[in-house]
Amino acid sequence: MRRVILDLVPGDALELGGVFCAALSGGLAAVRKRYDLVGVLVLAWAAGLGGGLLRDVLIGAIPPVGISDWRLVAVAAAAGIVTFFWHPRLERLRRSIVVLDAGALALFVLSGTMKGLEYGVGPLAAVFVGVLTGVGGGILRDVLTSEAPLLFQDKQLYAIPALAGAALTVGLWEADLLGPLSQAGVLALIFGFRLLSLRLGWSAPGPWEGRPGRRGSGRM
Repeated sequence: MRRVILDLVPGDALELGGVFCAALSGGLAAVRKRYDLVGVLVLAWAAGLGGGLLRDVLIGAIPPVGISDWRLVAVAAAAGIVTFFWHPRLERLRRSIVVLDAGALALFVLSGTMKGLEYGVGPLAAVFVGVLTGVGGGILRDVLTSEAPLLFQDKQLYAIPALAGAALTVGLWEADLLGPLSQAGVLALIFGFRLLSLRLGWSAPGPWEGRPGRRGSGRM
């Protein structure tokens, strides 16, 4: 029987750390919108736990951990409170938060894909579940702040690293090679891919508009 538990030690600490990092981005988005404390806490919860909530609903893991695991809820709330009171310092640490966000993406994609496999959703569905776990919180955050989701707006390579990591996780699972070292490799791939794309300015391609300077031939 394949192991589907996050073997990296300590697994719980990694998951809690991912929630905290993602929730910080939600709290900062709420502060920029001048939301009150309740709004900051809600945005922190949505960003930190939204992806996991959507994942659990899709795979039938009821009740979702986003509302049933008090530790995860408490960590998201703590990130919201930290943001509410110390957001000026966090804004100055924007570059560090980007790094933490990339780490959260890697953790969410790996854990989400593995949970989908654990629930027997199948390889393709597990890939989608893993990607949704990684990017779902950010999408909910942007929707709740009436912003076009950053995932689509800036053409950033966010979903593509998530897709690559989820597909690799499923491939390792199918080959019965998903152990501590391979999990660490998946995390490194997603994390490095995301940061390298930001460093080098990589972006997803826009709509194709034909060859430069080419006009219609005039023929019907």
